[in-house]
Amino acid sequence: MAAKRGYFITFEGAEGSGKSTQVKLLCEYLAKKKIDYEVSREPGGTDIGEQIREILLNPKNSKMCAVTELLLYSASRSQHIYERIKPAIESGKIFISDRFSFATLAYQGYGRKIDLELIKKITDIAVQGIEPDLIFLLDIDPLVGVNKAKIKSQAIYATENGDRLENESIEFHNDVRNGYLELACQNHNVKVIEYAPIEIVHQQIIKTLEQKFGI
Repeated sequence: MAAKRGYFITFEGAEGSGKSTQVKLLCEYLAKKKIDYEVSREPGGTDIGEQIREILLNPKNSKMCAVTELLLYSASRSQHIYERIKPAIESGKIFISDRFSFATLAYQGYGRKIDLELIKKITDIAVQGIEPDLIFLLDIDPLVGVNKAKIKSQAIYATENGDRLENESIEFHNDVRNGYLELACQNHNVKVIEYAPIEIVHQQIIKTLEQKFGI
């Protein structure tokens, strides 16, 4: 008998929205309930993807053009699907990813102003029909979020600023946030959670999972 298909859950949000913290808390919750899961991130998640991540986020690569950025994210995603996501959900596991294709529409579409239909065509090639069953969008004021994120990145890149994307203008980050919110209005499988204390956000996530999947 074939294994029941697992669920694919992604976390989205602008810089500093608390995605990584909430992913960690969700993993701890699933582990306590003895629910089989895998967790990953984008860009990254595979050896190839992590190498692409370093190229994308390194502040030294400030001359990268928007189309190069789009294609690199898509390449990382394609490998992620092939190596990790598709095998996991086909075997019945819950797969949790810190970012997925929603991020590309928000950052490269609304932020970089690349045509959304073009992004969707490239994304369709990369994802091979795999889409999240549930997207948690953690919303935060960009001024607050970017400052939080830069503190973490300073140690990684030995710079007074953050990574390549965190160093974009506040106008860029506002466009990304507005893009996320607009996309959420167009998709039924998105749960928007406003910035709040960590435990309150976590409880909203668990409540949503219980209602949607019974877990």
